[in-house]
Amino acid sequence: MREVVIVEAVRTPVGRRKGVLRNNRPDDMAANVLRELVQRAGVSPESIEDVIMGCVSQVEEQGLNIARSAALMADFPIHVPGTTIDRQCGSGQQAIHFANQAILSGDMDIVIAGGVESMTRVPLGASRRQSDWSEQLSSRYEMIHQGLSAERIAEKWGFSRELLDKYSLESHRRAIEATDEGRFDQEIMPLEVTLDDGSTTVIKHDEGPRIDTTLEKLSALNPAFTEDGVIHAGNSSQMSDGAAALLLMSRDKAEELGLKPRFRVVARTVVGSDPTLMLTGPIDATRKVLDKAGLTIDNMDTYEVNEAFSPVPLCWLKEIKADPQKLNPNGGAIALGHPLGATGARLMTSMIHELERTGGRYGLQAICEGGGMANATIIERIEA
Repeated sequence: MREVVIVEAVRTPVGRRKGVLRNNRPDDMAANVLRELVQRAGVSPESIEDVIMGCVSQVEEQGLNIARSAALMADFPIHVPGTTIDRQCGSGQQAIHFANQAILSGDMDIVIAGGVESMTRVPLGASRRQSDWSEQLSSRYEMIHQGLSAERIAEKWGFSRELLDKYSLESHRRAIEATDEGRFDQEIMPLEVTLDDGSTTVIKHDEGPRIDTTLEKLSALNPAFTEDGVIHAGNSSQMSDGAAALLLMSRDKAEELGLKPRFRVVARTVVGSDPTLMLTGPIDATRKVLDKAGLTIDNMDTYEVNEAFSPVPLCWLKEIKADPQKLNPNGGAIALGHPLGATGARLMTSMIHELERTGGRYGLQAICEGGGMANATIIERIEA
């Protein structure tokens, strides 16, 4: 049976919305990571059989199939196609799944999977504009804002505001520690940015982590979605800009090309979940992917569960009975940011490098998604 391996992974720094990457077009960022990926891997763009990229708001500079545009901008040959997909916050992870499936089926041997989003230049909701839910949907399900879903999760699982804020503070602490120790240096490609005065500079680090964050400052923030709520800007993921990409191959092709397979994809799944609570999908997705792999949560050396809001990883921890020390060890989206379509590829890139740094064997990644869905993936490090 064919085996799918990950050969290389790279990402841009993640910038805050309206921050250091505000003048960088998303298609330029996507092209930059594609170009960097093949250079790092030492493969010819000629050999790439498809480019699959996640992107949620597919309008304006992110419209008209940004994956194809980025491939052409990266000087890939015209015979290399590209397609852009939207599985909401899990789009970049779904791109990895689709690439995996194309290789497993035998249709392709070498595929790039990734994602991109500029929430500065293409604001959240830009693709929906002023339209509302169809009555056929709203009459069947209570369709609410994700922030309200997070409020309901916090209430259902009994999470206090203090607990949520402490989790957020720890996310920043871990991200700052990881940055200071250079844990992200290998996975991040330095990115040239243009400043408002026309000058340029090079960005090498994520902009999101806040050194001055304290529990007192978090506790002073006003609730964002309900007057007496517990969810606010400080315990929610940051709106962000960024891009990431991974190179996947059949193991036979990697060995034929003399490339070192770094990880194999063990199992993957996607599930639907309650569209009102919306953010609980990673629980069922985790159970399903572990069952597919014939493994348990205790076999996992690290896990990345996207921090859409603090209650999301916390309810996952409680239901899965996982080790909090293994969860998002270098911080998550609350500190590092959540550039929607890019996040799935960013998390996988970071998890790969963390497992290599620590010598861990298995990693699990799960992301909640708009409309009530979740992807989950298990990877295994390949010994040298």
